[in-house]
Formats: sequence, structure tokens, C-alpha cells
Amino acid sequence: MKVRELMTADVKFCRPETSLTEAVKLMGELDCGVLPVVAADGTVCGMITDRDACIAMTTCGLTGDRIAVRAVTAGHCYACSPDDDAVAALQTMKTHKVRRLPVVDAGGRLAGILSLSDVLRHAGAVSDAEIVGTMASICQPSQTGVRGRPVLA
Repeated sequence: MKVRELMTADVKFCRPETSLTEAVKLMGELDCGVLPVVAADGTVCGMITDRDACIAMTTCGLTGDRIAVRAVTAGHCYACSPDDDAVAALQTMKTHKVRRLPVVDAGGRLAGILSLSDVLRHAGAVSDAEIVGTMASICQPSQTGVRGRPVLA
């Protein structure tokens, strides 16, 4: 099954200059935990999660209205295409330990988002083994912390 058949197409986003306060407020209104970050030219330049915002606001010593999303995003973003096979998208999630992928067109512009929930809602889109393997990989504890810093013992 193709990503286009599983993805959520109507996706809200934020800009790199959006404050964390604004981003978290939008996530709350939308009842979601992630927003794609879209540059002025329309290309996806990152993803921001509620967890990213929480950690930044508690470790930076600044309030969320004084921290821009660009300061928190990793600077790179794993994505998939609407024409990708769902198994290939799950492999990307598994490899990079992410639960959601922005779906981008050939120009890198946002076309939607694919989450593990999207895949689960479409029974039979991929094998149970693919889903379990992806979840097992994503849930494996990381040896690095926020922005790739080593976790202290």
C-alpha cells in the first residue's frame, strides 16, 4: 500500500520563527503532539514535538514565548513521499526511531504526515511483523539524549 493511501493530508504546521508557546498552543488545539516546521519557501525543514518544547522550556531558562521553534529542531528531518510504499516508510521510522514522518512532494513541500497510528488504522496495509518490528526499534532506549548529547549515567 502507498503512503498516500494511509497519510493524513490536512496537516497544520508552524514556521521556524514561531515561538514554542504558539506551537504548543496549536498542538493543544489540534490534539496532536507534533507539528511539521515549514520554511517560507514551503519546504519542510523540521518537526517539533510537545516533548521537544517541554524539554527546551525547562532547560533553557527562558519562557516559551522567547524561544523560537528553530532553536529546538534538529536541523534535519526524515521524510517520505506520497508514492513510497508503506513498508519503506516504516523502515525509515524504524531506522531513525521516529513515530511520524512528514510526507513531502518532489519539491520538499508538505503533502501530509504519516504516523504509526495512520498505519494501524488501516489494517492489512503492512504485516503485523512490520508494525511490531518498527515499534520495538523505536522503543529501544537511546544512548543519546536531547539533540544527540550522551545520556549521563
